[in-house]
Amino acid sequence: MPKHHDRIVEAQFGPRAKAYVESAVHAQGADLEALSAMAAGRRPQHALDLGTGGGHVSYALAPHAKRVTAADLSTDMLAAVAATAREKGFNNVTTVEAAAEHLPFPDGDFDFLACRYSAHHWQDFDGGLRQARRVLKGGAPAIFIDVYSPSAAFLDTHLQAVELLRDTSHVRDYHISEWVAALGRAGFGITSCRTWRLRMDFPVWTARMRTPPDNIKAIRALQNAASAETKAHFGIEDDGSFHLDMAMIETTATG
Repeated sequence: MPKHHDRIVEAQFGPRAKAYVESAVHAQGADLEALSAMAAGRRPQHALDLGTGGGHVSYALAPHAKRVTAADLSTDMLAAVAATAREKGFNNVTTVEAAAEHLPFPDGDFDFLACRYSAHHWQDFDGGLRQARRVLKGGAPAIFIDVYSPSAAFLDTHLQAVELLRDTSHVRDYHISEWVAALGRAGFGITSCRTWRLRMDFPVWTARMRTPPDNIKAIRALQNAASAETKAHFGIEDDGSFHLDMAMIETTATG
């Protein structure tokens, strides 16, 4: 029987929970520092870490929020996050198993929301954003952090191809214009957007997801056959390491 997309996501990430908790790429960054500063300024009563993964957003929010709920599809991920939060002394972090498109929370239950490296796995991008808006109080901040796709079609095709070969739960890295349009449809007003580049160490990037050897060979074949423009944009190195375009979009729940 074919597996539902949510089960593919869970199967991909559950066995890698420890790797994502310990991942330097996920555990560090100026974006996490900025999130922590925002939470320190707002002092949320109840913050939502939507698609928590390794829990790094929750750990950044916990010192400044009365309560933090970490939501994710993967029970193994959530178990790792709960254990790590306890180790860090964050007794205000709770975990909930849920898909972004079907959040089991009342309307307006949260006064702060952050979503990092999650939306590109959602089966229904617009549906996840609508749910995020539903559970957020009007006027509350929501911060979305993710890889974004270049606007040029040939660059977009390359990115989606290597992402899917590396991780079969990948759906789509969206362009900034797609983010802006979808956020507007969902009821968010954008206050700022910052972008930067993030280097992916190819052996670490593939090992973290335990990408099959045949898929690794296919990614390298695509990289080697890529145009000069593609290689330049992604900064593809001899060992396959490359750069991703990242965005941090700060929004406010309107209405």
